[in-house]
Amino acid sequence: MSERGAVRAVRLGPRSVVALALTSAAGVAAFGWPLLADETSGLAHSADAPWLFAALLPLLLAVAVATVADTGLGAKSVAMLGVLAAAGAALRPLGAGTAGLEPMFFLMVLSGRVLGPGFGFVLGALSMFAGALLTGGVGPWMPFQMLSMGWVSMGAGLLPGAERIRGRRELLLLAGYGALAALLYGLVMNLQGWPYIAGLGSGVSFVPGDPLQENLARYVAYVLATSLGWDVPRALLTVVLTLTLGSAVLRALRRATRRAAFDASPVFRDAERPS
Repeated sequence: MSERGAVRAVRLGPRSVVALALTSAAGVAAFGWPLLADETSGLAHSADAPWLFAALLPLLLAVAVATVADTGLGAKSVAMLGVLAAAGAALRPLGAGTAGLEPMFFLMVLSGRVLGPGFGFVLGALSMFAGALLTGGVGPWMPFQMLSMGWVSMGAGLLPGAERIRGRRELLLLAGYGALAALLYGLVMNLQGWPYIAGLGSGVSFVPGDPLQENLARYVAYVLATSLGWDVPRALLTVVLTLTLGSAVLRALRRATRRAAFDASPVFRDAERPS
């Protein structure tokens, strides 16, 4: 049996879709509130981040439970999730965000591609959580990082041609997506820190109650001035690792997925009667 015909992503059932939609909607609201805040709103996430974190963990658990309930996954899927999350967490300290070099991005993209959007979302979030514990990066920003990395891996699982595109074409697709996702990750994560500089009187400060277009213009200037020099190296490293190591990693992931046979159902046959 060919690898193309044998490998199947972890299926995303209706309950998984609902859980992912709820989690993503909560994340969009948590990230986007500064653009819609009025003058009396709090200016930072420091007060609401613990509540967001408390709400996020049950939602992530709901995604995992919904996936298991929809597909009947068992110990093999949990083991695969644990191994990949540990690998992603181990890659994070190698760069630790230095100059934006974060090698875990390429693994999250490739894993999401092979294992699907639901599995990818949980994997990205758990990898970021474990990586934060390893690097001591636990703080109000962590739930936002978990959401963002979950979206990165989930997006890879939603890319077209999962069963048709292989070889160089697939690597180019994943490299392009990885570069875009790495840039968007920085763009979205900046929304978490941007409100902290409100009231500084600079041209990039967040001003609650100002028209949306004016705050958007300030935000774009803020991103260009503060994080673009980190986001571009992250995107370039993701492209380089995907093009150089992507084939081997994809083969290993597909081999492990095929052998685990996540979508296989047990079949019991009657023992043959002796003649």
